[in-house]
Amino acid sequence: MFGLVRAGALIAGLAAAIAGGAAHAQEAKPVFAFTAIPDQDEARLVERYGRVAAYLQSKLGVPVKYVTVKNYSSAVTAFSNGEVQLAWFGGFTGVQARKLVAGSQALAQGAEDANFRTYFIANTRLGLEKSPDFPVGTLGKTFVFGSRSSTSGRLMPEFYIRQAFPGKTPDEVYSRIGYSGEHSRTIQLVQSGQFDMGAVDYTVWKLDEKAGKVDPSKVKVIWESPAFANTQWSVRGDVEQTWGKGFTEKLRQALIGMTDPQLLEPFGRTKFVPVKNDAFQPLVEVGKATGMLD
Repeated sequence: MFGLVRAGALIAGLAAAIAGGAAHAQEAKPVFAFTAIPDQDEARLVERYGRVAAYLQSKLGVPVKYVTVKNYSSAVTAFSNGEVQLAWFGGFTGVQARKLVAGSQALAQGAEDANFRTYFIANTRLGLEKSPDFPVGTLGKTFVFGSRSSTSGRLMPEFYIRQAFPGKTPDEVYSRIGYSGEHSRTIQLVQSGQFDMGAVDYTVWKLDEKAGKVDPSKVKVIWESPAFANTQWSVRGDVEQTWGKGFTEKLRQALIGMTDPQLLEPFGRTKFVPVKNDAFQPLVEVGKATGMLD
C-alpha cells in the first residue's frame, strides 16, 4: 500500500513538474504584441482586443498582449519601431506600415473588407435624402472626416470629393473641415449638429446603430461609396526570427480560424479570410494621387 501511495505521489509530482515546466517555457517566450487603429471608443476596444489576445495566446502557444494606441499614426509607429508585431490596420495605414518594415505581410481581412464602403452621413435638418449619386448639392456645408489617416474616414472620401468636384480640394468644396479622430465620434458630431456632414466606416455605423447610439431623427446616411479594399491584419516581416519558422502562417491560420461570434461581433465582421499585399495596390495609387503617400 505504501508503495502505491509513493508511486502515486511520484506520478503526481512528475505531472506537476511537467505542467510547471510547460508554463515556465511559455513564460520564457517573448511576448507577442499587437495593436489596432482606434476606430471606436477606448472601452469597446479594450474589451474587444482583450478577448482576441486570449484567443491568440491559446492558438499560438506564446504570451500575447494588446497594446493601446492614441491614434492611427501611433499604430503605424508602434508597428514600424517593433513595439508591436501585428496590427489591425485600416487599408491605407496598412499600406503605410508595411512600406516601413521590409517583408511585412497582410495576413487576413474581414469577409466584408474586400468590398468595403464609406457612408456619407448628414444631419437631418439639411433635408437630404439618400441617393445613388454623390451629393454635389452640399457645396458650402461643413464636413467632418475621421482620422487623417483613415481609409474609409478620410482617404477614400477625399478621393470621391475630388472626383465629384474636379480641381477642388475638400477645403474648397466645404465651408469648414474637421477631423474627429474616430468613426463613432464622427457620427456624434454630425448627429449633434456640430457638423452638417461626415464620412464614416459603414461597419461602425451599423454597430453604433445596433447599440442605440444613432438617432435616426437627427442623422442619416445620404450616400454610399463604391467598394474598395480596407481593414486587415498585417504582421512584421521579422517575426520568424523570434518566434520560429512557420510562425507567420500559424498566425494567419489562427486569424482565419477565429469563428467565435463573441470575438467577431465587435469587429462587425462575419469571419476573417486570407489576403495579400497586392489587394491594396489601388490604395497605393489613391495615396499617391492625393499626396498622402510618397
